[in-house]
Amino acid sequence: MKIPLRKLITQLAALALFAVAATSHAADKLPVLASFSILGDLVRVVGGDRVSVTTLVGPDEDAHVFEPKPQDAKNILQTRLLVTNGLDFEPWAQKLVQSAGYKGRSVVASQGVKPRTLPAEKGHSHAETDPHAWQDPTLVMVYVRNIAAALGQLDPANASSYQANSEAYVKELQALDAWAKEQFAAIPSAKRKVITSHDAFGYFGAHYQVGFLAPQGLSTEAEPSAKEVALLIRQIRREKIRAVFVENMSNPKLLAQLSKDAGVTVGPELYVDALSAQGGPADTYLRLMRHNVTQLLSGMQQN
Repeated sequence: MKIPLRKLITQLAALALFAVAATSHAADKLPVLASFSILGDLVRVVGGDRVSVTTLVGPDEDAHVFEPKPQDAKNILQTRLLVTNGLDFEPWAQKLVQSAGYKGRSVVASQGVKPRTLPAEKGHSHAETDPHAWQDPTLVMVYVRNIAAALGQLDPANASSYQANSEAYVKELQALDAWAKEQFAAIPSAKRKVITSHDAFGYFGAHYQVGFLAPQGLSTEAEPSAKEVALLIRQIRREKIRAVFVENMSNPKLLAQLSKDAGVTVGPELYVDALSAQGGPADTYLRLMRHNVTQLLSGMQQN
């Protein structure tokens, strides 16, 4: 069936207008670059459909050992806002900013958070700042408010929307926190002991009164000595710790060997420094925390 020429022209014009509108809508979005996947999720929540978010370190990837590529320098020059964690988590970020010549705005999401430190006596030559503040959902409230403020400064016309989104998310974080506290309250304090790949749960442990032990330090780059591993094995046996977990972005060989030597079974993956891939069990921060709490509880009940 032939379509009349006038009708065809009208349809083509409508399609052209739709394409222009879609392109314009995409162009209207504020481009934001987050340093790693967990921050990217927080920016998406706060920014909603008014932002376009990309991340430098993606799901299931390790920010501790990340090395920027030439494409990352191009990406940073196309963004209006760079969001980093701070607390010495991304030592490569400032180098990337300088090498790319980025002149846009930046926000450190952890600004205002009181940092924890790993003392020198834990096998380090000096006290180290613990960057994993997002493991405490009450501190993530600080993150999202900082992100909302930065977006509002860049885009004043939508500042109230960013503020509303952040406060709605704070309520979800409060509900998450209340649920987690209730879950851990049912576990005797003597059983709240867990082995993980590296020292990433300091804020989580302090907030929920859970003891975490790890063969590696704050960064996955650090390799523990044979003596440190032997001491940890003795502690596992002495305290009868059965909750042993590997992390999604870590090499599982060390923990597998540790659990074999100590006679314990490694539990399901925990998500610590990165989200899971889309559709996985931890593809948002809220799902990540609920997954981790559920798995940790299951492990501690075996202690």
